[in-house]
Amino acid sequence: MSDSPSRVIVIGAGPAGLTASVELGRRGIPVTVLEKDALVGGIARTESYKGYHFDIGGHRFFTKIPEVDRFWHELLGAEFITRPRVSRIFYQGRFYDYPLRALNALSNLGLFTSISVVGSYVWSQVFPYRREDTFEEWVSNRFGKKLYRIFFKTYTEKVWGIPCSEIRAEWAAQRIKDLNLPVAVWNALFGTWGGRQGVVQTLIEQFEYPPLGPGQMWRKAAEFTVAHGGDVRMATDAVRLRHAGGRVTEVVTRRDRDGIEETFHPSDVITSMPLAELVRKLDPPPPPHVLSAASGLSYRDFLTAVLIVRQPDLFPDNWIYIHSPEVRVGRIQNFKNWSPSMVPDASMSSLGLEYFCNEGDDVWNMTDEALLALGRKEMAEIGLVNPADVVDGTVVRQVKAYPVYNATYAGHVQTIRDYLATFGNLQTIGRNGLHKYNNQDHSMLTAMLAVGNLRGERHDLWEVNTERSYHEEVQATPATKR
Repeated sequence: MSDSPSRVIVIGAGPAGLTASVELGRRGIPVTVLEKDALVGGIARTESYKGYHFDIGGHRFFTKIPEVDRFWHELLGAEFITRPRVSRIFYQGRFYDYPLRALNALSNLGLFTSISVVGSYVWSQVFPYRREDTFEEWVSNRFGKKLYRIFFKTYTEKVWGIPCSEIRAEWAAQRIKDLNLPVAVWNALFGTWGGRQGVVQTLIEQFEYPPLGPGQMWRKAAEFTVAHGGDVRMATDAVRLRHAGGRVTEVVTRRDRDGIEETFHPSDVITSMPLAELVRKLDPPPPPHVLSAASGLSYRDFLTAVLIVRQPDLFPDNWIYIHSPEVRVGRIQNFKNWSPSMVPDASMSSLGLEYFCNEGDDVWNMTDEALLALGRKEMAEIGLVNPADVVDGTVVRQVKAYPVYNATYAGHVQTIRDYLATFGNLQTIGRNGLHKYNNQDHSMLTAMLAVGNLRGERHDLWEVNTERSYHEEVQATPATKR
């Protein structure tokens, strides 16, 4: 290929990569996007099966970042629909409203357990963990050990596959934020802090959503990129990044369909591929200690067993968190409640049963038929679906869905970060590109700032403040109080 010497190569066509390509297209900068999958969107893609559409993991469109909100609406505009946020927790045979509501929680827990929760919280305030290195310590100090075991431990260990005592406190601080038990109880009873400003009010009550799932947004982004002179190469993997003198000089790609390789000569590279994968694709290879750091990074995978159900209205939730250890499913998406257009027949429903696993383990290696049978069985155990109403289904597997925050990850990331800083034209963005469990809008923000860096701005993408994009919380200010 005779590519432009000023062409930017973007690796990955997820929210981060396609945000970068759109921003480059708006500035008239030639760009080629490389995506090894057959669909755009990455983990935010929308899969389909016999006219049924389903999200990979669930992606709400709500953000506190004006640039991201503007990006979404410039691309999709009036096509957005507004959906209510409805979710619950299933634990020990009972459903708990989420966010927690005091009467519902007290009724489900019972008087004795509720008293023990309060006692455990008081104990944690008098005798807290002196260090907060782990998820268990961080949560216990804010909620007490009793509530930690009820509402945090089982589900978190399902998601990550390791004990909470091995998960770093940074993940809890990033995802759970400023909540503690008094705040949670007060919010459950009253919703605000009596007019005090700057304190968490509640979780968001509604969000916007593309009628055909988040993939609709990222298809628009790909179309925009092409319409503005860019190139989007699907089913094309970046297999080698050759470099010399602190710059990436060539990106070698390989097409899935025929194995043909092609070489690009980029001015700059912006990549959202997993950090460990990027390190191993550099040619010549990095020093041994950097390769060792890459090998030390780990990821959590998951799969979705989609059940097609002959019932028009199963339950009101967008999704349900399954904290009970008796079943292996971790979360259940009700796609019709995300958007009615996700289901082609109004008399039917479709559910996405998410099983968190590791590539190659017993769950991952189950056949599709066995997974669908497991899903039918567990839906019956929970009491959500009559197995006789399940008429069809399919399975989608997702590798490297979540970068793991274990005891050694921070040192490994720092080692890789220091090495990549020696490159003058290589930037990493997004969840896997930064090995940071962030949301869709945070990934997009890192892409926007990366494009800004190409224009002479100076943004440290590793330090982008995730609090700007933490999209579960609404602050209780005079403008937002209801």
